[in-house]
This record gives sequence, structure tokens and C-alpha cells, in this order.
Amino acid sequence: MTDGLLLRARTRARISAPPAGLLLYARSRTVPRALAVLLATTALAVWAAHGLDAYVDSNRRVPAVALAPLLAAAVIGASLYTASEELDRTAARPWWQRRLVHLLALTALAAALLSVAVLGHGSVFGPPAMIRNTLGCTGVTVAAAAVLGARLSWLPAFGYVSAVYLASAGAHGRAVTMWAWPVQPGGEAGAWAMALGAFVVGGALYVVRGARAEGMRA
Repeated sequence: MTDGLLLRARTRARISAPPAGLLLYARSRTVPRALAVLLATTALAVWAAHGLDAYVDSNRRVPAVALAPLLAAAVIGASLYTASEELDRTAARPWWQRRLVHLLALTALAAALLSVAVLGHGSVFGPPAMIRNTLGCTGVTVAAAAVLGARLSWLPAFGYVSAVYLASAGAHGRAVTMWAWPVQPGGEAGAWAMALGAFVVGGALYVVRGARAEGMRA
């Protein structure tokens, strides 16, 4: 009787407790720190968006919609770094499942949190634009992590978004909605296609290859 109760208790504990492998993976990628920084980024985005007087002109939200996802993507990219690359490559189980869960979980959380910063007023630069830019910036960042390494993964997205933000003022035409997707309204189909394409391609590259080992030569 007592042995049966103990066995049931142990079984329930095993089912309810998270797998030790996932916890070790999260710690090795400093996921708890990434979550804390994402919360801080969201607070900063909320403060910035409400300080732009967007109720006067919705276009004043563009800096928040373009830059907040960039910061969140940099946080996600930094969380892909591991100090035990050699051990990871010799693991018996494939890593792509953990990489996929890691990427999707942090991206979904970042998109949901940052959308809070631009709620209300029915603006064209509202939650859809914030979600789109989070996906696009994260896609560029994780692709860079696979090619350059996690520590430098923020550079390409930062350079591209900064260049677009400065160069797209006054630009017109269909092509603008595609190459200048970080500063487009949330309903632009071309901007969504580019951002989703970047996320799918960049995410697939990272999930398959992982972040490039620091110091690895081409």
C-alpha cells in the first residue's frame, strides 16, 4: 500500500516537473537573463511610445515600432551563445528541437510584450507592425548568429534597420514597401512578405546549423 502510494507520487512528480535537459539548456543559453532583458525592453518601449504623442500623429510611433523589435532581436540573438560548443556537437540527441523551441518561444514572447507598447488609437503603426518587425528583425539576427556567431548577431539587423530608417524618408513606389519593411504601416503586404521570409529563412538556418562557434575560421 505504502509502496504503491510512493510510486504514484514519484510518477506524478516526474510528469509535472520540467525535463532536466530543458532546464540545463535554458541555463546554458542564459534564457532567464534574456527574459529579464525582454521585460526591460518592453518597459522602455511602452515609455517611449507614450512619450511620442502618437495620438496627434500616428507616424510618431515609427521610431518605437522600428527600434524596439531591433533591441528585442539583439537580446534573442545574444541568448543563442553557448560556451560549450564542443560538448553540444558531441551530444547524442539532435539539438534542432531545442533550438526551434528556444527561437519560437522567445520570439512569440517578445512580439506579445512589445505589442502592448502600441495598443490603442487604431494606429497604422500598431501591434501588427510591431509583430511584423519583431519577426523580421529576429530572422535577420538568428541568420547572422549562424553565420557570424551569437555575439555579433545584432550587427546586420542594426545596420539594415538604421539605414532604412534614415534612407526611406520621402521614398515612394511599390519596392519601398519591401526593402523598407521596418518602417512600413502594419497592413503592407510587401513588408509582411519580407519580414516573414526573413524569419523563416533565418530561423531555418539557425535551427539546422546552430550558432557559429566563436573564433571559428571560415
